[in-house]
Amino acid sequence: MNTEITLSTIQSLVDGNLENPGSLLGSHAINYRGREARAIRTLQPEAQSMWVIETETGERRPMRRLHPGGFFEAILENSRSQQYRMQMIDKQGNEIETTEPYTTPSVLTDFDRYLLGEGRHFDMYNRLGAHVRVVDGVAGTNFAVWAPNARAVQVVGDFNGWDGRRHAAQVHPNLGIWEIFVPGASVGEKY
Repeated sequence: MNTEITLSTIQSLVDGNLENPGSLLGSHAINYRGREARAIRTLQPEAQSMWVIETETGERRPMRRLHPGGFFEAILENSRSQQYRMQMIDKQGNEIETTEPYTTPSVLTDFDRYLLGEGRHFDMYNRLGAHVRVVDGVAGTNFAVWAPNARAVQVVGDFNGWDGRRHAAQVHPNLGIWEIFVPGASVGEKY
């Protein structure tokens, strides 16, 4: 199995320097052997093994480790489903089911972006900061911060062992707002 991702791009991701991790992680339509397919990619530094489980069919497919820093990829041919979850075996041998944070839509609507551009968004406190939400049945916390001069933003906390590589935020171009949804992060956890 070959990936279309360069080693330098993967290294930037593992180092926490990739400005838009969602361009690499999550589910992406690709051309594989002349056919449409889906590439499912994740960064799980604590994982020994990873699988993708298609939500509709329950089919479990192995992911291939492409970098020792925990970058995994699976190419799904003939897959109609865009809904999936992942399962991993961590370094202690625990089996953990997880959801990829880069498949979650932004809390910022087009109208939010418009009002921000106009300088007239008067309730950004409902968008910035940490807000618990449920997306496609998955509970978690959405984190957003305005940091227009930042080169990278990572969320660290109890929910990821204080390792920001797993939750590098994505920037909204021209707004300077960085955002990520962290599945499983709940009220009362430190971050």
